[in-house]
Amino acid sequence: MVTAKAWALKKHFEGLPKTSDFELKTIELPKLKDGELLLQSVFLSVDPYMRPYSRRDMKEGDIMIGTQVARVVESKNPAFTVGAFVLADRGWRTHFISDGKGLYFLPSPWPESLPRSLALGTVGMPGLTAYFGLLEVCKVKPGETVLVTAAAGAVGSVVGQIAKIAGCKVVGCAGSDAKVAYLKKIGFDEAFNYKTVASLDEALRKASPDGYDCFFDNVGGEFSSIAVNHMKKYGRIAVCGAISQYNTTVLQKGPYIQPPMIFKELRMEGFIVSRWNDRREEGLKALMKWIMEGKVKYHEQVTEGFANMPAAFIGMLQGENLGKAVVKV
Repeated sequence: MVTAKAWALKKHFEGLPKTSDFELKTIELPKLKDGELLLQSVFLSVDPYMRPYSRRDMKEGDIMIGTQVARVVESKNPAFTVGAFVLADRGWRTHFISDGKGLYFLPSPWPESLPRSLALGTVGMPGLTAYFGLLEVCKVKPGETVLVTAAAGAVGSVVGQIAKIAGCKVVGCAGSDAKVAYLKKIGFDEAFNYKTVASLDEALRKASPDGYDCFFDNVGGEFSSIAVNHMKKYGRIAVCGAISQYNTTVLQKGPYIQPPMIFKELRMEGFIVSRWNDRREEGLKALMKWIMEGKVKYHEQVTEGFANMPAAFIGMLQGENLGKAVVKV
């Protein structure tokens, strides 16, 4: 028998999560039945969505939600051979048993030069979020100007690079000078540190005096309220996330966006990437192609050790990661 370790939600988060909100459990896994397989997590993902979804979808005591790249260690299912790598959605666990449903093989052939953890990032859900959010929600056109918040994160960094491939000018904001330097390194035309500028309004105006055609918003809150006033006529806003508000315990009021929405005739649309599940292969193929061509670059913040899952999650919510945050088991 195999003993699995799993992180459970001990207490619903109030404000920024704390390590005491989690509990490490051990689970004795039974022997495999016909059609089942045993998997071992190799890389686990920590993502912003886990913060609001934990409140919406989980009860205290549940295993934390999340995805992993896992390796098949034993199989009684002919569709899965021992040693194969798959993408699973089984939460913060070291081992688990599956009947094969809901498992995705990594894109094949997987290049030897790329870490398999990219299936949790640039060639995974965050990359697909950037791909469909920019191309289907924002519907960018060559020559347009695109604004990206949380631009050095797992989604934002890919958004900016796809926008450059599409022939756009790209402006990004991030929360440290090191992140700003990274954005310029991967091709952003303009980038600034929103924590150190004297005025967000002036920084946005300086970066693009003519305004913005598209705004890919990962942050929400005050920044978004200011940015909407810098949109061009008929601009499009893709609302992907609101990380500035996930840990707040006080309900925010205004300012209100209706006047610029009306007078500039803007379109704002929220989205979740699962809307395009039927086009998943299309997106993954494009992202892998761009990576191999050197048109999309990636950076991972890798935390070693399953014991450090809560710390990696909390650090990601505080903006400590550059690019995709993953945990190597």
